[in-house]
Amino acid sequence: MAPPNAEISHPTATSNGTLNSPTPLFKVNSPNVQYTNDHIFSKYTYFNTLVKKQADGTLIAEPTETIYEFKTERTVPRVGVMLVGWGGNNGSTLTASILSHKKKLTWHTRTGAHEPNYYGSVTQSSTVRLGVDPEGNDIYVPMKDMLPMVDPTELVIGGWDISGKNLAEAMERAKVLPYDLQRQVKDDMVNMVPLPSIYYPDFIAANQEDRADNLIPGNNKRAHVNQIRKDIRDFKANNGLDKVIVLWTANTERFAELIDGVNDTADNFLAAVENSHDEIAPSSIFALAAIEEGAPFINGSPQNTFVPGLIQLAERHHTFIGGDDFKSGQTKMKSALVDFLVNAGIKPVAITSYNHLGNNDGKNLSSQRQFRSKEISKSTVVDDMVAANHLLYAKNEHPDHTVVIKYVPSVGDSKRALDEYECDIFMGGRQSISMYNICEDSLLASPLIIDLVVMTELMTRLQYKTADMTKFSHFHSVLSILSYMLKAPMVSSGTPVVNALSRQRTAIENIFRAAVGLTANNEMGLEHKIW
Repeated sequence: MAPPNAEISHPTATSNGTLNSPTPLFKVNSPNVQYTNDHIFSKYTYFNTLVKKQADGTLIAEPTETIYEFKTERTVPRVGVMLVGWGGNNGSTLTASILSHKKKLTWHTRTGAHEPNYYGSVTQSSTVRLGVDPEGNDIYVPMKDMLPMVDPTELVIGGWDISGKNLAEAMERAKVLPYDLQRQVKDDMVNMVPLPSIYYPDFIAANQEDRADNLIPGNNKRAHVNQIRKDIRDFKANNGLDKVIVLWTANTERFAELIDGVNDTADNFLAAVENSHDEIAPSSIFALAAIEEGAPFINGSPQNTFVPGLIQLAERHHTFIGGDDFKSGQTKMKSALVDFLVNAGIKPVAITSYNHLGNNDGKNLSSQRQFRSKEISKSTVVDDMVAANHLLYAKNEHPDHTVVIKYVPSVGDSKRALDEYECDIFMGGRQSISMYNICEDSLLASPLIIDLVVMTELMTRLQYKTADMTKFSHFHSVLSILSYMLKAPMVSSGTPVVNALSRQRTAIENIFRAAVGLTANNEMGLEHKIW
């Protein structure tokens, strides 16, 4: 093995499949880190505190230490992402944005000239505190440089859509990007046509029927799974890809009914697919196809795609899954603000969220059953923060939480969100906080797709081992590390849900640090306090 102070350098795959020359980023001078040409190995001591409650109610806190070993493949593969709903606002926006990076375009609006960026992507546009210099000054590095990660500009994009419009037409229909940029990528996108998708009318709003002109024929759900599996294999082979990640960015579906004997176990779910049961949703068909192909699947909409039987199948196939629902605007602000309020000892007693938007997502959500899926994902986002403070909230006490979404076509992709927080404060006082948030829906969601793909791919190359394990293993199939980007994060059985934005961000950062042998960041600043 290389000496412990070897330089970290991250080979990456170029568009022709060859490796870029390694570029040194920083050095970790530690006996706990070793490098080969293929891997980064690290040893990490995980400190925690085990709390036991005595019969008299006394809490006994016992510090614990667990030694973890991590192994990260250094070579970044050639990666493709297949979007379900490729012809929607998010898919067309993301595709045009990646093209603008590849072509190094400049476009003009009334505010002047613009160049492509990845603002809104935590992996591409945020930094991590690496440590301090000898004078005690903080040193930051880009998060994307902590470990070898996919360059989103090199992603190969494809996918399915119930609409047969090519991506140039889809981009024009979406009305998200400025005309001068659309003009410059149009010729490339004209030849991009989504693969036929599946359409089960009972799961999405009736107002989507006029789009459904590009469909896989028939009603046999196992045949649909097999066709989608073939699409994934063909996409991988035709583009010379090492890995494919499948991501749902299509319309919100209604919740699937959970039925014993249908979708409660892996075998029952498979049997229900064979029998084309009515409660097997389109998103679950795509997820099953990806799982059976060994391709990670991420659900970017709020429906319950991952019924219990499907989660069991992901575990059986050792395939990564993540969900649900992109956390882009209003909900991200909510998970940050409520976290702050509760940690400050202020008690939110009512949260009222009003939204109106005019894109096709809003049109679909004007149907009550689809809105209910969104309402559930938005309403549960504060539960863990409330449960964390028993001084403010009694057992089973929750703030009144109301979510309203209205379809207003004239505002297009520019979603308007009004939130009011009513809080109890000192000595019977009240505090009201009102927030008005105007956000370009697809311009916030598209960077989240990048993050979800980049981090999911990285997790396919990151393994761990503890002292009682004989070999390295991948993380659990349910990727809770993706929680920062998702309103309704999934967790593995017995693992608590974390919605607090600061904790989600810290988890990402510290897992990356552990993989290169660095301790978790802390804010004690003792180097400034010891004289």
